[in-house]
Amino acid sequence: MKFYDYIIVGGGIIGLSIARELKTRFPKNSICIIEKESDVAFHSSGRNSGVLHAGFYYSANSLKAKFTRDGNREMTKYCEEKGLKINKCGKLVVATNEEELNGLVELKKRAEKNGVELNWVKESEVRKIDPNVKTYKKALYSPSTSSVDPIEVCKSIKTDVINLGVDIIRNTQYLGKSNDEIKTSKGSFRCNYFINAAGLYADKIAKDFKFGEKYTIIPFKGIYLKYAKNKTDVLTNIYPVPNLANPFLGVHFTKTVDDSIKIGPTAIPAFWRENYSGLKNFNLNEFMTILYYEAKLFINNSFNFRSLAIEEMRKYMKSYFINLSLKMVKKVDKNGFGQFMRPGIRAQLLNKDTLELVQDFVVEGDQQSFHILNAVSPGFTCAFPFSRYVVDQIVVKQGRQKENVNENIS
Repeated sequence: MKFYDYIIVGGGIIGLSIARELKTRFPKNSICIIEKESDVAFHSSGRNSGVLHAGFYYSANSLKAKFTRDGNREMTKYCEEKGLKINKCGKLVVATNEEELNGLVELKKRAEKNGVELNWVKESEVRKIDPNVKTYKKALYSPSTSSVDPIEVCKSIKTDVINLGVDIIRNTQYLGKSNDEIKTSKGSFRCNYFINAAGLYADKIAKDFKFGEKYTIIPFKGIYLKYAKNKTDVLTNIYPVPNLANPFLGVHFTKTVDDSIKIGPTAIPAFWRENYSGLKNFNLNEFMTILYYEAKLFINNSFNFRSLAIEEMRKYMKSYFINLSLKMVKKVDKNGFGQFMRPGIRAQLLNKDTLELVQDFVVEGDQQSFHILNAVSPGFTCAFPFSRYVVDQIVVKQGRQKENVNENIS
């Protein structure tokens, strides 16, 4: 039976970054990543927008604010040093009326508290950044927002950790825990310390270790629509003023790493964890559990879920989806959009007691295991500083011989 100092389940950006941080600090320790797919970044990490966010959306007392700010700088530096593609196209957040200007004021306040550069720009200045952008009186410009290729980044980190001596065992599914053994589809493993970075399945795995009892994952499907006509009608990322009460930023224009243009994403409630298309990967138990909680959210209208669900389902209509984006630009060709792109699933943590979506990182652990229950968006941008935080916590917990200690960060 193979033994490791650390076993990490999940080969996404978080699992890879934690392995990198652990091996950098403790080069003599043996580390293994167990991944159920044929390669890393198969799910959320390889299907996200590729935007490196600046960190001005989040309240100053949240870890998300700090990790996004620092992560943007670190990931930008990493891409530059590794020669990875990065498009430093910036971001404009635009308003459509007087009320939304108040939303911009709140974002500016948050940026100042978080130490993030975010600049007021008048309509005349907006035209210099992107002449096609439409805003009411003024907008906010984030010069540090960039776009990268998330799969390229993850594969680069994969190469890093392999070169450091980390084993990545692919096509291997976690099946459960039995005493001190980790059961997988390729046999059992033992370790000194277990790290759960399983994304969509993190809550289920955590429960095997008696953690995450008050949480469950509710999946939301995110889909983008590509603007196929050209790459020049939009020059920067263009975002609306978000509803800060929920974790979704609304339909926006994204400028990708190769200068392509896409609109999205949706935040459509999914009915099982890998509900990408049709009945593929259908799981009856997941379907029943998720339907139960989504029905509770709908009936109670928690965080305005009822109208959110109805609104998001309407986005399956291509014409409606396109029209949502048009208020932010002066002119694009409605017929210039292609097909919906490969969907992603956001693993959004739900507090079962309060029926609230948890909007900050949540981790729980003890001296034997550690569980990343909510690597909340923008988890990709946050990966490097968040992984340092996780390893800091693990080091402390491994040094304790006390009862379990939970860390709920909110």
